[in-house]
Amino acid sequence: MRVIGLTGGIASGKSTTTNILRKYGYPVIDADIIAREIVEVGEPALKEIVDYFGNEILNCDGSLNRRQLGKIVFSDQHKLKALNQITHKRINDRIKHTIETYAKSKAYDVVFLDAALLIEMNMRKLVDELWLVSVNPEIQLNRLMERDDINLEEAKNRINSQMTLKEKQKFADVIIDNSGSYSELEEQLKIELKRFHS
Repeated sequence: MRVIGLTGGIASGKSTTTNILRKYGYPVIDADIIAREIVEVGEPALKEIVDYFGNEILNCDGSLNRRQLGKIVFSDQHKLKALNQITHKRINDRIKHTIETYAKSKAYDVVFLDAALLIEMNMRKLVDELWLVSVNPEIQLNRLMERDDINLEEAKNRINSQMTLKEKQKFADVIIDNSGSYSELEEQLKIELKRFHS
């Protein structure tokens, strides 16, 4: 079984890409969903986050207020690092377990791992090749402001808190350019996917 890592910057179009891959029947392990699961009410990671950041990052029902936490960590590198130390190992472990489960089932020849921080979290060794969804910086900024309903400064903070797309390109085996239309993105993916069926 081949594991393809899929990464990109915030608002570069990874979700659109994974939707296309799922449409073609490929399973996608979503690191974002796993990241949400490990901070659910009752999970040890949530307790650690509250111990560090205080109760103001909680909603009334005791669940994590992701927007509030985001505001804190995206404007303070030390706090972002602290959050990552609490969550990254747990996310990594759960991803490894999910990959192993797919491998044992022998149901698929190719599985995708969608993770924005795939490179930063040293998950490169979990995948056989790395695909980067890249986008023109101006388009990225506009998409992010529109998607998350945030202002220019907040959008820039979020983009600047991540490794740049230029840096990520050094690690990529395949670069998917998502600066164009949906159909252009789909065509690029079709070309890459053909390799698995030759």
